[in-house]
Amino acid sequence: MSRIQKTLLNAKVNVFFYILSVFVVFFTRKIFLDKLGVNFMGLTGTIGSILQFLNLAELGVSTAIGFALYKPLFDNNKEEINKIIALMGYLYKRVGLIILVASFVLSLFFGQIFNESTFSLLLINYCFYSFLIASLLGYYYNYHQSLLYADQKGYLINSYLQSSKLVKQLLQAFLAFYYEDVVLWITLELVFSIIYTIIIRYKIKKIYPWLDINKKFDLSEGKAQYEVIITKIKQIFVHKISTFISFGTDQLLIFSLVNIKSVALFDNYNMIIIYLNNLIAQIFGNTNASVGNLVAENDKKNIIKVFWELIAIRFFIAGFIFINLYFLLTPFIKVWLGAEYILDNKIIILILINVFILTIRNPIDNFINAYGLFADTWAPIVQIIINLFVSIYFGQKWGIAGIMFGTTVSMSIVIIIWKTYYLFQNGFKLNVITFFWLTFTKNIIAFILAYYAIVYINNTCLGANATVLTFFDLILLGIKTNVLLVLIFTPLLFVLSKGFRDFSLRLKKYVPFL
Repeated sequence: MSRIQKTLLNAKVNVFFYILSVFVVFFTRKIFLDKLGVNFMGLTGTIGSILQFLNLAELGVSTAIGFALYKPLFDNNKEEINKIIALMGYLYKRVGLIILVASFVLSLFFGQIFNESTFSLLLINYCFYSFLIASLLGYYYNYHQSLLYADQKGYLINSYLQSSKLVKQLLQAFLAFYYEDVVLWITLELVFSIIYTIIIRYKIKKIYPWLDINKKFDLSEGKAQYEVIITKIKQIFVHKISTFISFGTDQLLIFSLVNIKSVALFDNYNMIIIYLNNLIAQIFGNTNASVGNLVAENDKKNIIKVFWELIAIRFFIAGFIFINLYFLLTPFIKVWLGAEYILDNKIIILILINVFILTIRNPIDNFINAYGLFADTWAPIVQIIINLFVSIYFGQKWGIAGIMFGTTVSMSIVIIIWKTYYLFQNGFKLNVITFFWLTFTKNIIAFILAYYAIVYINNTCLGANATVLTFFDLILLGIKTNVLLVLIFTPLLFVLSKGFRDFSLRLKKYVPFL
């Protein structure tokens, strides 16, 4: 099976399961807010952010291991794969211990951290440790799943994970509706994490019978490999921590600079964004492994061609998401939850800009990972400083909008400007101005022209400013917007972007009706 076929298989299976789970999430979120309360959902969002912060200890391990697995998978070197997975288990178990100890110490201060919370300290600790155990299961029992991702079988993980979440959320909604019991809600989070762990571990044994799932890493035997991967992990850690601070601390900053209720309001919007980003990840879930395999072949002409195809299709998706959310996000929140849950328009615009940048950056990250270009450890440090300084300064002045602005500024400087230069200079060995910015600018022009044309037509001719009162009104507005996107944005991108034309021709070979 070719890389394209594997990618399409991942996309089809992942999207099917993912769309099912999205419908369930939006249905259950309303029940959770109504029956369990906005403060409880704000509490779980804050605890989730705390655990994301503690999970910084892991950052770098999975990416470095994935980088190390591409070549032995390409060569079908089972002995080497066993050694690398054993090393991953060795590292993950130590990371898990660090997280456990840090979590225990942090929990001792929950009385001060949540001193204004209406929930008991016992409930807060139960919620925290349930989430913590669910997280630690991945470090001690499920680390082998990285092999599935690297082997372009990520759809298996996502299908089981999404199915598990779907059943869990339906049960949580049922119990919340009839019993309004937060303890039951938390307990189900833990129980289904254990169930998922058992299922995925069994599946890995079945797919890779030759994999020694309990193999111990021999430090003396794999010392050279260990040192190389540890160096990569240290470099990746610094890069990943900047990503976390850019996005993982939003709830914490809102909690500290605004209030806990605003965390829940932001989470309603953020949940939609996360699910859209995850949907894209399901469609392109195997791209990172495919790019790793492509770089291992070392065909430079084909590498550059695929890079621009991926950039073009990401622009296409980013444009669709931006313009759809521009018209539909606020009306959706109003119809779904009520007018009291709507955020200010300037917050939404900044959120959309961040989503756009996040969407188009992925191909750059994929190729940087494939080439193992992690030595620029100063760049994420600069990104962290910019993000925190701007977020805190403007967060005190503008609230949530200021925090979003900090993310926008830091990503624009470090990710869009620096990372592309670093990839072209050290990976592709090409001039970034000649071979990137000139072509990239054409994609930007296509989006800007489409954006202004669609906004003008939608607002002046199709009545997009009319009040949306029902889901039917929302669907009609969505249809109008997407018809315009197809008629305006698609041909503009096709004309201005060679990468989009190449991708369209490639896709036509595998999708008969195109």
